[in-house]
Amino acid sequence: MASAAGDAGVYRRVAWRRRVLALFDLDNTLIDRQAALENWARGFARSRGLPQDAVSTICGQLRARAYQEAFARLGRVLRLGEAPADLWQEYADGIAQSSRCFPGVRGGLEALRAEGWTLGVATNGAAGIQRAKLRATGLASLFHGVGISEETESRKPAGGHFEAAAELCGSRLSAGGWMVGDGPEPDLRHHRRTILRHPQHGALPQGPRRGPPAGRP
Repeated sequence: MASAAGDAGVYRRVAWRRRVLALFDLDNTLIDRQAALENWARGFARSRGLPQDAVSTICGQLRARAYQEAFARLGRVLRLGEAPADLWQEYADGIAQSSRCFPGVRGGLEALRAEGWTLGVATNGAAGIQRAKLRATGLASLFHGVGISEETESRKPAGGHFEAAAELCGSRLSAGGWMVGDGPEPDLRHHRRTILRHPQHGALPQGPRRGPPAGRP
């Protein structure tokens, strides 16, 4: 599994195999969600004239998960007189516009596709927002399939989520593959129960190189 903060070797360690499935987490693996959330929260607080500590409150409320229900709670905490559905839509539009890829992500994915890899997304979250992020960052066209928990009705680390993501890519977990993500619990745990492999923690890559990954069993 790769975190967004390590070295560029992750794609290089996995790229030696051709026409193999590679599933990627989205938030804080391919896209810097934390930075996007903080950027959106600052703009939201300014637009309402909220005190400075409101930014940390907003980020704290939405850091782990952001669904429409969370905005009813956020509205109460910040004493906003706005409908949760309206706040949710403002967030959905704003977080996509604020989303940026980590350096090297697009080039690394393009290089893997050029080598014949089957690429997919396996992410938890609301479908509309996750797809909007992929479009806004220009990554959507690089994936053969996108598995989002709201649509697959199964959240990582449940095995059904990975199986659904693989099927959306036109592949099967039984054929083998890799899972790349930033979270040991949701992204790494499942490989112990399936044949999905994971690279060692490292950074998102600049591009692949042929040759077996270090430490491959």
